[in-house]
Amino acid sequence: MASSPSSSAQAAHETISARLKELRLDAGLTTQGLADRCGWHKAKTSRIENAKTRPSDADIGAWCRACNAEDQAQDLISASRSADSMYVEWRRMQRTGLRRLQEASVPLYERTRLFRIYCSRVVPGLLQTEGYAKALLANIADFRGLPDDYAQAAAARVERSHIIRDGCHRVVFLVEEDALHHRIADDSVMAGQLGYLLTAMSYPAVSLGIIPRAVPRVMWGTETFTMFDDKRVHVELLAAKVTVTTPSEVELYFRAFARLGQMAVYGPRARALIGEALDSFG
Repeated sequence: MASSPSSSAQAAHETISARLKELRLDAGLTTQGLADRCGWHKAKTSRIENAKTRPSDADIGAWCRACNAEDQAQDLISASRSADSMYVEWRRMQRTGLRRLQEASVPLYERTRLFRIYCSRVVPGLLQTEGYAKALLANIADFRGLPDDYAQAAAARVERSHIIRDGCHRVVFLVEEDALHHRIADDSVMAGQLGYLLTAMSYPAVSLGIIPRAVPRVMWGTETFTMFDDKRVHVELLAAKVTVTTPSEVELYFRAFARLGQMAVYGPRARALIGEALDSFG
């Protein structure tokens, strides 16, 4: 992954340019031949292939038609549209504090009907109590040197979580067992958090699967990610948030989520694992 949003976006555009060049070569076309089929100057073909000119949606569509590769047009168009916003550093998103970031995501959360959320290290945000969220966000603010608004951010995060109770959304969670044991806050807060997980399992909109430590792995643990319907994925890295919208890449996360789900336990077995973790916090 590139080291900054701008360099990552440029790398994404270069990847798109390389894919377009491959399509031309696979079709046996010269740069002039492709230009003739598309109805533009040969120089435009070269500029696009060298990532000096960013192709429009229409350009990509014409290119794919000229190469008899129309089945690849939508993926390339989606990748091109998302290139500039696909990798955004947390420090850029959080420079005005954590509360505003929580509030900014509300429209996306409200319009999403089905969430699929995988977490390997912490309890998912939509299931966090205010005490747990406050402790976690305080650590994040301290680590990243952010404005001291973690308490307000925690309250905003809990407010955003009303969607798991309003009957308009469906949320499927997969959580690694280790996340239940990571001591994010003191014993009383951790006990309250784990107790709330048991409560949330009774909500009609919530499906919570726990992936046991000892389960034979058919899918390695990945970074935390959230799928919004079947159109968008947010992947959380240490340094940045990656937004995935290219259909073939979204499908990859769907497949990963399905495999992770095969390893999870649900219902009474999940409750038992949560109960064991709860006991460890007194």
